[in-house]
Amino acid sequence: MVVVDWPCGAASVAEARGVLVELVERRKPFDRVEFTHQVVDALERHGVELVAMAGFMTILEKPMFDAFAGRVLNTHPSLLPSFRGAHAVADALAAGVKVTGCTVHVATLEVDEGPIVAQEAVPVLPGDTTEALHERIKAAEHRLYPQAIRELISR
Repeated sequence: MVVVDWPCGAASVAEARGVLVELVERRKPFDRVEFTHQVVDALERHGVELVAMAGFMTILEKPMFDAFAGRVLNTHPSLLPSFRGAHAVADALAAGVKVTGCTVHVATLEVDEGPIVAQEAVPVLPGDTTEALHERIKAAEHRLYPQAIRELISR
């Protein structure tokens, strides 16, 4: 099942493959707690056991982590605990690091703080731009995330 907050490309790809898609719209004025409850309701209605967030940039509230404690995964475009937050790739470039990467972690109420599940290093190349580096990190995430999910569900 895929839950989206706007009709994005991921929803189209999922639907084309026969995957159930549910749109949980952001209402105005936006209430993050109410939105979180709506997401939880959608997931629970369909018996979801493991949540894998991908490109979901809305910070969810406590009801999500109560309902799915230890079962919400997220990716982040850095080697956590370095470069937390929304500007991780730009922050890594600004810091002059030679290596950054991606992390799959258990999402918690504290943003980018949960236990690390898997990581993959990505070299920073001379002359890298934020966009070029981010594309290589996304390619690593696309390899790492499914692998980490498979390992978790096989336990």
